[in-house]
Amino acid sequence: MNLLAHPELLELLAASHALGTLRGGARRRFETLAREQAPVRAAALVWQGRLAGMTELQQPVAPDPAVWTRIRNLIDAEQAQQALERQRDNAAPLASASTGGWLRSLALWRGAAAAGALVAVLAVGVGLNLREQLVNAPAVKYVAVLSDDKAAASMLVTFDPKKKQLVLQRVGSFREGADKSLQLWALPPGGAPRSLGVLDNAPALRLAASESDVRVPALAISLEPKGGVPSAGGPTGPVLFHGPLIEKTL
Repeated sequence: MNLLAHPELLELLAASHALGTLRGGARRRFETLAREQAPVRAAALVWQGRLAGMTELQQPVAPDPAVWTRIRNLIDAEQAQQALERQRDNAAPLASASTGGWLRSLALWRGAAAAGALVAVLAVGVGLNLREQLVNAPAVKYVAVLSDDKAAASMLVTFDPKKKQLVLQRVGSFREGADKSLQLWALPPGGAPRSLGVLDNAPALRLAASESDVRVPALAISLEPKGGVPSAGGPTGPVLFHGPLIEKTL
């Protein structure tokens, strides 16, 4: 089964990964796919951002000592399960292959099911209606994970067609100097780069854009003098991050 052809399953797995309910071999396989496929990586980053926003609404609470005991038990159980999986994989690789691939993994389905349950619990815990939150959440039609030459993700870019906005979230550690600015560029096929805006140093920001502006195969970010450069001349500084722009099914 092609995970990219099943967006609902991808969303469940990304949520489960962000919550920590996707464990063992299923979690490792999901992370391998995320490294190899930009849509999977983008889904994981989007869910991490959603859940991080929910936790900001709660007051800090000191955990009960029993919580740490349970965490320790979970870690021990996870390590034991990993060792068992390694033994099983080494002893019966053909039998493992005959199960129909990692998408039929019991651990994966348990994690995906637990994701839905745990998200609901979190919603109650912070006094939110999760359904209402998701309905009112920004629509995402295009998504890009912009990475450096070493494939390290630095910027998550999504486009909301309802609000006609590009939403950018820094996911890397890069910070430009006080005398420099990052500038976002659309890379049309066979055409010159077109500026989509100059970024400030905030961890997240929004830029006005139309769908025609972002209907391009790729985006890039260059390092420019403070305030950016005119679009007509294209980037003048080094291109630090780039990546394909992927259209998602709304």
